[in-house]
Amino acid sequence: MTFVVTGGTGALGRHVVAALPGARSVSRATGTDLLRGKGLGALRADVVVHCATSFRHEVAMAKAVLSARPAHLVYISIVGCNEVPLPYYRQKLAAERLIISSDTPHTILRATQFHSLLRKMFDNASKLPLMPVPAFRFQPIDEAEVALELATLAQSAPAGTAPEMGGPEIREAADFARTYLTATGKQRKLLPLKVPGATYRAYRAGGNLTPDRAVGVRTFADYLT
Repeated sequence: MTFVVTGGTGALGRHVVAALPGARSVSRATGTDLLRGKGLGALRADVVVHCATSFRHEVAMAKAVLSARPAHLVYISIVGCNEVPLPYYRQKLAAERLIISSDTPHTILRATQFHSLLRKMFDNASKLPLMPVPAFRFQPIDEAEVALELATLAQSAPAGTAPEMGGPEIREAADFARTYLTATGKQRKLLPLKVPGATYRAYRAGGNLTPDRAVGVRTFADYLT
């Protein structure tokens, strides 16, 4: 089989490229622009693993990938995109529905937030003397573990909706922040943030979690070290 990985130089995609034999990475740097419809011929392969993402144009990018008519499309989505009304999550859910309604054989894998997302969030928040953190729980997972599962799914028959993947720990964001501070040697006072609105309520209710699918192995502390 031949494999193409969109977003193959990103935090997730580069691990997928490494895990798939002979996989090609396509991106704007290689002449493929999913939003402008340029260079879509490079997507022609038996399997396209779609890791490229956009906070505002997720559906448009999925349409571009579908137009290449791969024999199997593997798409990475987010746990809770049907529960949390965050605009990006809604984009992911809409892309899922587009793929499902197409005649393209597909596999959709939902994963929880990546360790790198929490690290970036804490990197930015720790620039302040009083470090704000969300007042809800996370279940972060390692990108490399998700990439290995995507590579396995890409080499298998289309599965429709695959079992979700969640990290090994479900903890309050403040707990993960303390782990971050210990690992980086920073000293900050934490400020848990509670905000009004449906998005916060959905997070607080655990809409971003998948406790029955805590299949990840590498913890946030492992990642930081």
